[in-house]
Amino acid sequence: MATAASDPPTGAALAAYVRARAADADGASDVAARGYAAALAADPRNEVIAIRAFREAMAIGDLALADRALSVLEASDVAPADTALFRFAQAVAAKDMAAATRAADAVAAGPLDFAAPVLRAWLAYTTREGDPAAILLASEIGAITRRYAAENRALIQIAQKRPREAVDTLQALLGNDQASLDLRINAAQLFASTGQPRLARALLEGGDPVLRAQAAALDRSARPGLAFGTSRLFTRLAADIGSEDTAPLTILLARSALLVNPADDRARLLLADALSHEGGAARAIALLDAIRPDSPFAGVARSARVEVLARQGDDAGALAAAQRLAEAEGAGVPALQSYGDRLVDDGRFADAAAAYAAAMAQAGDGDWVLNLQRGGALEQAGRWDEALPFLERAVELAPQEPVALNYLGYAQVERGLNLTEARGLLERARAMRPDDPAITDSLGWAYVQSGELAKGLPLLEQAAQAEPASVAINEHLGDAYWQAGRRFEARYAWRAAAIYAEDVDQRRIAAKLEGGPTAAPRTTAR
Repeated sequence: MATAASDPPTGAALAAYVRARAADADGASDVAARGYAAALAADPRNEVIAIRAFREAMAIGDLALADRALSVLEASDVAPADTALFRFAQAVAAKDMAAATRAADAVAAGPLDFAAPVLRAWLAYTTREGDPAAILLASEIGAITRRYAAENRALIQIAQKRPREAVDTLQALLGNDQASLDLRINAAQLFASTGQPRLARALLEGGDPVLRAQAAALDRSARPGLAFGTSRLFTRLAADIGSEDTAPLTILLARSALLVNPADDRARLLLADALSHEGGAARAIALLDAIRPDSPFAGVARSARVEVLARQGDDAGALAAAQRLAEAEGAGVPALQSYGDRLVDDGRFADAAAAYAAAMAQAGDGDWVLNLQRGGALEQAGRWDEALPFLERAVELAPQEPVALNYLGYAQVERGLNLTEARGLLERARAMRPDDPAITDSLGWAYVQSGELAKGLPLLEQAAQAEPASVAINEHLGDAYWQAGRRFEARYAWRAAAIYAEDVDQRRIAAKLEGGPTAAPRTTAR
């Protein structure tokens, strides 16, 4: 039977709640949080208000409101599973080991149970009650748990001043992905703090700018213990699950990491990214601006600022910020690459190609993404002969990357070049990514251009069904229908394309609606 706390807000609580929801919808997180706080004060047992108040409080960093709202949810036994992680962080910050143990038990009882062994292992290390290694070993029963357990086993071995064992564990784990980069940094910080600077610096060798910055800033400030382990685990989880769909969980993890370690700039970056996906661009930029210029993550923060500006639709601001970074003394590959991306978005393809060329001058020609970006910019700038070698090099470097196969294949189809080879590239791309509408369209269009209308038309219809707002797909479908003698359906498809078409595309499609297909070629590959 539902309790009164489950009922919708009424009276003063309802008025405050409605105002808060409106502010929430407008992205005004501060106003929304104040509204939810007022609504909760008027109806202090209402979990409908409490869950909204909790999430909004986490977004703006009002941990007192978050605590109050969470208490309401816990009293009604409706607290979301991830809130146990916040309770654990609160206990760690308060150095309340009993509360931390209870929170770890709550984590173990929910869907995030794979994190519990790591939390318990760091608890055992800190309290000296239990064997961290045994706790982690007993938990290695699934792929997800095994990876987190192994990483933290290495960190705890360093904390216990067992460097040889730690090095052996790390060697089995380290690769070239972001998780390995984070693990290198975390392990190096612990090695430095436990009197092993040589091992610390060895982990930070390489050309990555973040590793170089970490090596320059290396000191003994990291303190092995529960706070260190908690913040690093939470940032690791936030990085792993980070996406638009999981932004509330990412926000909770990053806020919790910062609660136990306010100096964790990696968590600050993850929090800013999650907030910007939730419409909190201003707060995200404030977080990024709070990262000190001497932080090892300062360069990453400057690049992230460009992405946040672009994400909120401030294209001019993003382009200006990217240009400043690219023109700064010592600008590296990421800054030049980001500037090229923004120039592409601005339609300045020749300038973008020059930015990518500058990036390749530093990185060499072994990066398939840079080759694809440079070739794509040259292709869109109308310099096909210059573009082709870079697009071919991208495919040579990454023969299993559908996006590279699709771009080269489609660009050749649009020009009527090497149709047999281009179809082969597109067939390989679609075999790897059969549900991608752009690739399905490319292959369908290749068949149509090769005279195999019966083979291509069903693919174009499938692509249009999956991506009904695509100008290119609907235009291709209209052209194919026209060839098949299905004139009414052709004009219907072109009208769908015209809804979203702009400039040159709009004029070309209007001409088709007026008098049928023209010989005007498309010039944009995908």
